Amino acid sequence: MEQNKSKENKWLGVGIFAAVTASLCCIAPVLAILGGIGGIASTFSWLEPLRPYLIGISAIALSTAFYQSYKPKKEIDCDCEPEEKSKFINSKKFLWIILIVSVVLFSFPYYSGVFFPNVDNAVANLNSANIVEVKINIEGMTCTSCENTVDYSLKTTDGVLSATSSYKTGIATVEYDKTKIDPEQLKKAIEEKTGFKVKGIKSLRDKNE
Repeated sequence: MEQNKSKENKWLGVGIFAAVTASLCCIAPVLAILGGIGGIASTFSWLEPLRPYLIGISAIALSTAFYQSYKPKKEIDCDCEPEEKSKFINSKKFLWIILIVSVVLFSFPYYSGVFFPNVDNAVANLNSANIVEVKINIEGMTCTSCENTVDYSLKTTDGVLSATSSYKTGIATVEYDKTKIDPEQLKKAIEEKTGFKVKGIKSLRDKNE
């Protein structure tokens, strides 16, 4: 019995470790920028290509742990002393908690936006002649969590009116007031707050043209 519990705990350990590691590339940017250490937001982006494999490893490990826990036990007739009550860490309840935590970690990119407060950049009586739109090529975004991080870093920069980024294209579309900020300052805001690299900025036509 103890041997089975030991095997189960090992698989649980592998499962939760893989789940946490697979989610670092998505969780780190959010924690970094909200914690005021945005420059390290891209630290774990190198893990993104490994994410599917880590999720697979976690799924296999947790499945094996569930099998070890729920498989029929062989009954042995003996005059043994009654078994001590299992520790919580060896219980099925703990197993289900680990599964739920893993699912929450895996799905983090899809709900990461709730951690960012809404930023209203509407400016009354803004001269439309001063509104400029640019597309910024950003290197390092790997998921929707990265998008939310970049958008928030831009929207909280004075002079930016709107910002929408896509990790699939690696492009952020930004509208800003050219009397308050310029493209070089936009680049600086992204790189200093998120750690992602700006590869280029393409200016589009002014709104009044």
